[in-house]
Amino acid sequence: MLALREISFGNHRFNEIARNTGAPRDRLAARLRALVEAGILERRQYQASPPRWDYHLTPAGRDLAPVLRALLVWGDRWVSPEPPATLRHGDHDLDLDWICRRCGQAPDEGSVTVHANTPGWDLRGPQPR
Repeated sequence: MLALREISFGNHRFNEIARNTGAPRDRLAARLRALVEAGILERRQYQASPPRWDYHLTPAGRDLAPVLRALLVWGDRWVSPEPPATLRHGDHDLDLDWICRRCGQAPDEGSVTVHANTPGWDLRGPQPR
C-alpha cells in the first residue's frame, strides 16, 4: 500500500518509492513486480540506454484511490498528531464522506449489512452440501 501511495503522489521511479517507503529494495522490487502482474501497476520505459523503467497506476490501481484516502484519514486521526500530508481539492482541503448513491444518505453503523452472493457460501464461508 505504501508503494501505491507513493505512485499516486507522483513518485514513479523505483528510487523515489524506495526512499519514501523505507522498504528494503529487494522486497520492494518483488512487491512492484507482483503489482504489475496483478494489473494494478504498469511499467513504462523512460530511458533506453541503459534501460530504465518507472511505475504508473492502471485503471485498476486508480480504483484503489478510495482505499488509500481512507487509510490516510485513519492515520491522520489515530497515528499522527500532525498530518504529514493534506489532500487538496482545488483551493481547499479535501473533505470526503461516504454516501449511498441510491438514497443519498450517509450510512450509520448498524444500517449496513453483508450478504453472501456466492452460491453455497454464507458469511461464515462455504457451507456443506
